[in-house]
Amino acid sequence: MRTPAGTECRYYYEDFHRSRSVQECRLLERSESTLPWEPRVCAVCPVPSILRANNCSHMELHARLTRRWLRRRVEVEAFCTDQQVPVENPYVGCGHCHPRAAAVLTAGEEGTE
Repeated sequence: MRTPAGTECRYYYEDFHRSRSVQECRLLERSESTLPWEPRVCAVCPVPSILRANNCSHMELHARLTRRWLRRRVEVEAFCTDQQVPVENPYVGCGHCHPRAAAVLTAGEEGTE
């Protein structure tokens, strides 16, 4: 579903049909230690870009909304359910599920130095 920031995110949900007014982030809703979510948080959330870069079915995301100085930010951690390992870079993945893609992305990062 399209977020208030204009990007597609599978964790965002809204329902305004027949005078309902529901907007929520289902990823942050699952988090235990988080600040209250507001629609403007979608503008600074990295989750839609992570999902565009790596849509691995084995990657599980955990997010938490924190406040740093006066700004809110979304901290994201990823975990591979297939290999049972934490994912260092969720944009790339664990490196085991899609080894050819990880090799190409890693080689591209080395060339930019």
